[in-house]
Amino acid sequence: MSLFFDADWFDARLAARGLDRGALAAAAGLQRGELHRVFVNERAATPEELGAFATVLGADIVEVTLRSGIAARADGGAEDSAARIESIEARLDAIDSWIEEFERARKRA
Repeated sequence: MSLFFDADWFDARLAARGLDRGALAAAAGLQRGELHRVFVNERAATPEELGAFATVLGADIVEVTLRSGIAARADGGAEDSAARIESIEARLDAIDSWIEEFERARKRA
């Protein structure tokens, strides 16, 4: 599953608040280079980082999460129905796992 980080959306939200990526990195406890890795899809943001992003941006955590990495669909319609269903189920499992991890982290905070 590939990810797509909506860097333009994040940059626009930061600019609207008079902030830059440095502020986002600082709030999430990241070095700028590590934040860059998130922005270019080299790694996914953790639930704690996403929470910090939401706070800095004044945005809903669900929107921040969706803008931080969404599953990309395979090109073309050559997939059979069973393969598409398996792919959808795998993505749902990944979402469920992320939600569980986020809830555990939120309870610890």
